[in-house]
Amino acid sequence: MSEEYGPDFVSITDDEGNEFELEHLGTLEYNGQEYMAFVPADMDEDDEDFGLILLKVIEQDGEQLLADIDDEQELNAVYEKFMEELFEDGEDE
Repeated sequence: MSEEYGPDFVSITDDEGNEFELEHLGTLEYNGQEYMAFVPADMDEDDEDFGLILLKVIEQDGEQLLADIDDEQELNAVYEKFMEELFEDGEDE
């Protein structure tokens, strides 16, 4: 993902009404489904506890929404794919 224009931020609200601001790291398609990776926007760059948040893009009533990935195998596979892409991008630099 190009950072030519700076990072992208989104605000999401969980099921309990809590609002969070997340920084979008990237989007990928895996097995015909679209996924997005985020980190908390307030995360310190030197923070070693890497809080990667993976969400699935779903369509509901003609609107794109972000949803949790409930299946652990699916979550692990998407995580591995994102890690491959992140490290691949770092090797090109």
